[in-house]
This record gives sequence, C-alpha cells and structure tokens, in this order.
Amino acid sequence: MNLEIPGKFAPLIDQARQVAREVFRPISRKYDLAEHEYPKELDMFASIMDGMNDGAADGGTGAGKLARSDSNGGAGNRNGTNMKTVLGLTELCWGDVGLALSIPRQGLGNSAIAAVANDEQLARFGNTWAAMAITEPGAGSDSAAIRTTATEDGNEYVINGEKIYVTAGERADAVVVWATLDRNKGRSAIKSFVVEKGTPGMTVERLEKKLGIKASDTAAIRFDNCRVPKQNLLGDPDISVEKGFAGAMQTFDNTRPVVAGMAIGLASAALQKTRELIALTGIDLEYHHQTWTQPAVTRELQLMEAELEAARLLTLRAAWMADNGLPNSREASIAKAKAGRVGSMVTLRCVELCGSLGYGETELLEKWARDSKILDIFEGTQQIQLLIIARRLLGKSSAELK
Repeated sequence: MNLEIPGKFAPLIDQARQVAREVFRPISRKYDLAEHEYPKELDMFASIMDGMNDGAADGGTGAGKLARSDSNGGAGNRNGTNMKTVLGLTELCWGDVGLALSIPRQGLGNSAIAAVANDEQLARFGNTWAAMAITEPGAGSDSAAIRTTATEDGNEYVINGEKIYVTAGERADAVVVWATLDRNKGRSAIKSFVVEKGTPGMTVERLEKKLGIKASDTAAIRFDNCRVPKQNLLGDPDISVEKGFAGAMQTFDNTRPVVAGMAIGLASAALQKTRELIALTGIDLEYHHQTWTQPAVTRELQLMEAELEAARLLTLRAAWMADNGLPNSREASIAKAKAGRVGSMVTLRCVELCGSLGYGETELLEKWARDSKILDIFEGTQQIQLLIIARRLLGKSSAELK
C-alpha cells in the first residue's frame, strides 16, 4: 500500500475543501443555532454531485456509491469509490459535520442500497435519498436485538416497530429499515427493507434535540402495519446467517472508514484553528526544537498531530482494503475506534488550550467539540468497535465473546 494520496484524487480533494471553506463554514453557526431548519444551500451542491456521479467513468463518489470491489485483492492496487468517499468527506467535515450529513442522496441508507441491492433495486432506488433505521429503544449497540418485525402477507411485508436516532429520517425520500422476519431465528432472520416516504403506517414521531450536529435532523419513526412490496427487501429473502444479518452488517465495513474520515476532518479543523490562534501569541510552534526545550503547548499540539496521523493512515488502509475486495471488518473497526476517540480528544483539548476563545462562540472550536462526540458513537460505539476487534483477533463468534 502506497501511503501517499493518489494523484488522481487531487481535484476531488481540492473541490471538497473549496465547498467546505466557501459553502459550509460560512453557514455553520447559522444552522447550529437554527436546529432542524433544512440547509437549502445544500440543494445546489447535491445537484452538482449528482451530475458528476452520473458522468463519472470510475463509478463516482459518495454514500450511494459505496460498494465492495468484486476483486479478490490479487493485484492490490485499486483505489476506487471507498477511498474517494473517505477523502471527500474528510474535507467536507473540515467544514461542518452536520451539513455533510445533510447532503441529499448521501444518507447511510444509500450505502446499504449500494452494498446489497440487486440490479433492479439499484435502478429503482439509485437516485433516492435514503436514511437508515436500525436503533430501537431496546436495541442500541446490539443490532442483533432488533424487535421490529416484518411479516410476509401475500406480495407484501407488514412492518411493525419503532426506530430512534434516524439521521435524516424526516428529510429523506425513503428509510432503509432493519427488521426481523422471525424473532425465534435470531440474527439470521434480520433483513433490511426500503420504505418510501409517505407509505401508510410510517410516522415520524419527533425530531431529537442534540448536543451537536444540529444541522442534521435526527428522527424517531414508528411503523404501524406499514406495508411494503416484497421487491423492497434488500438482498436475499432466505433466512440464513450469510444472506441475512451478516450481509446487512457488511454495510458497516464500508461506512465505518467513512465515519472515521469524518472524525479526522473535524479534528484537523480544530487543530489547524488552534495552531493559528496560538501562533498569534508569539509562541514558536515549529519542529526544530528538541521535545524538552519546547513550550508545553507546542509539544501537546505535536502529540495530537501524531495521533491524528495514525488515525488517518488506519482509515485509508480500511478504505483501500474495501476497494480491493479484501475482508476489512477488523480494520474498519480499528479505524473507527481510533479516529472516533482521537477526534473527541483533539477537539476537547483544543477548546482547553484556547481558553475563552475555545469556549465561546467567537470561534467554531466549541461547536466542533460538541459535534465530534457523535462520531465516536454512531456506526457502532467505541465499546462495540473494541468488541468486534477482539472477536476478529481471537477468532471468537459473537456468542462466544459478548
């Protein structure tokens, strides 16, 4: 693996940084204060992304394009959609995480569709903005504890249950719902279904008020005898571990490096701003001094840079493996665990180092500290990632290591 960013991605990175700087940053505080108000400024950007993806010879970029390569990794030299999406979202989240999560047609549900949908479903839902509904009041980090049911009835499935913390749940055109076909058969019976907005029986109960990412809506949704066509079940309808829960979980192998990249972008923004503010005081922040002769703040900034670089390289590795068709469940969890923890550590420490400027609303540092926490929680908490890593290292199943 070459540790340098492929030159062909330079235009993408430059464009994403320009959007972050010219579009996201100027409205960042506005939508932090106006929670749940839809950022209309994103419509034009989303249309541009759609146009670029439609004409892209290499498959495009974004959540709706995340899919594992068919390659078995023999050549080991492919840099594709997963890498592009990680690099692009890293830059966008340098601007604002909540706004990045609010881009139309770039929801987590789009990743699930890209990962497991068949050709007919890809054609039907390819341009749909899809949210993902997994978490329930009694099933948070343990996705296998899902109690929402999907009961077969003729040519339809009838869905009943409640989902919480659905990102873009009100704004999206559809929701990918995880539900079980048979509670008695455990996780192998869990499938995902596309439920389009306006389907009778699906109701948005409320929007949550949150610590951070306030530009992004987070909904609680109830399903009461909600009927969807059989053709809306993603993947294979047969009940089996390989074709059921395990297949659905592969979505996370693609999206966890993306969330790790988001944390890296956010922490990079905080670190850069902190260096700028501290440099104004006249403190030497260069690297030409030995550690024991440096000001304490300089040494601390350099240690944070080292942690951030480690997280970045782990994230690129996980994305590269997905692009090359290599199993990356362990590496995706390692990247997510490292980047989520480092992101929270860096942003909080930057607030402390900058004193009143870090704690007030003059700068965006306090907002970034609030936003960063969710990146250590969703897509699997820090604790869940460590559990997955332990299972992979020890060769244990979820039943053997809980």
